[in-house]
Amino acid sequence: MAAEDQPDPDAPAGDADVSAKLFGTWEMGEIEYADPSTERYIQVTPVAHTAGRHASKQFKKSQISIVERFINRLMQTEDNTGKKQQSLNFVRDAFELVHERTEENPVQVLVTAVENAAPREETVRLKYGGISVPKAVDVAPQRRVDQALMMLAEGVYKDSFKTSTSVPEAIANQLVGAANYDVQTYAISQKEEKERVAAAAR
Repeated sequence: MAAEDQPDPDAPAGDADVSAKLFGTWEMGEIEYADPSTERYIQVTPVAHTAGRHASKQFKKSQISIVERFINRLMQTEDNTGKKQQSLNFVRDAFELVHERTEENPVQVLVTAVENAAPREETVRLKYGGISVPKAVDVAPQRRVDQALMMLAEGVYKDSFKTSTSVPEAIANQLVGAANYDVQTYAISQKEEKERVAAAAR
């Protein structure tokens, strides 16, 4: 791809060139959203590495591609800190596995997985005269996406650390499982647990 054809990583995600392809393979123009509350916080762009251009701007993360945000989350462990290229390669390989299993665009699978794993309720602790009382609260859409990405990444880590499962295979397992709302998947089980605790604290 010529330099002038490269997508601009500084451009707003909503204005991304949908004719460009993620990893040169996956189309960006036909992604469907099932949850209107999180749609504005789940951006899809063909840029998977913006080199931290938005890191110093508050809430700018919501304009970064959901794929890059997932890659960044995978790096947030003691063993993988800062290994962006390695994490990017893992996700690229995992997307191939996801496509083989589902015959769908893996970016669509990731978007659906994030929507399914995003908790709608959680609990906070309120203090009344020294007594701590749990209280159920609605989760803001941006925090829902943040928590979904965190739980998906934690599921990948638990699935692949000190096991025979490769990282790309673990990523594919978590994404496909969450997209199908499989309660055996770590992210979905964590979401269900959060919502169950919140329902008891209403």
